[in-house]
Amino acid sequence: MESIKKYIAEFIGTAVLVVGGCGTAVAVSAVSSSNGSPIPNSGTIIAISLAFGLSIVAMAYSIGNVSGCHINPAVSLGMLINGKISAKDFVGYIIAQFLGATAGAAGLWFVFGSNANLGANSYGGVLAGHPVSAVSAGIVETVLTFIFVLTVLGVTSKVENGAVAGVVIALTLVFVHLIGIPFTGTSVNPARSFGPAVLQGGMAIRQLYVFIIAPLLGAVLAGLVHKFLICKKEK
Repeated sequence: MESIKKYIAEFIGTAVLVVGGCGTAVAVSAVSSSNGSPIPNSGTIIAISLAFGLSIVAMAYSIGNVSGCHINPAVSLGMLINGKISAKDFVGYIIAQFLGATAGAAGLWFVFGSNANLGANSYGGVLAGHPVSAVSAGIVETVLTFIFVLTVLGVTSKVENGAVAGVVIALTLVFVHLIGIPFTGTSVNPARSFGPAVLQGGMAIRQLYVFIIAPLLGAVLAGLVHKFLICKKEK
């Protein structure tokens, strides 16, 4: 029963993350299109980044004591590498997270009445005169996920950090979104990318592999670095 509660919590948390973060991205785009006065890029980036971060804060202090509030397969993978969760719970968390993200994306489709834009990640835009390639997107996602997961592992490694862990993790998510949105929309979370892409289809689904492989690679690197540098020290 306790495991089921954890999985339900992860489902709810990931759904809320997609609704809050991706929903803000969709809403900003819809408002910009309807009033003919687009919000400046900087304002859009800040709004979306804060939405993802605030979603984490809300979930960390509501379901954190149930499941740890991973709501991200990359975080769960980092925790698995460091022995913080069992293989059984890892599988359960992953399934719950992907289902939750898909449910959240379905909710956005229902609310906005269209699946043309569900906040899916993508690459190919032009930055500094050069298009963002799959390789560039993959590197960005790997590095940002490494930073995010390493932070999560570090701040949750000590019980005394419990009161501030949710805020630190949320601010780090805001940070990586501020950097990554111009490149890829920022994933650092395979489930968050999967739900919107599967329901949106088209280019989003064709580019999805980058937003699954790169964050998982970043999580493996973060997990191994944390295990080597920090866990050794704790012993």
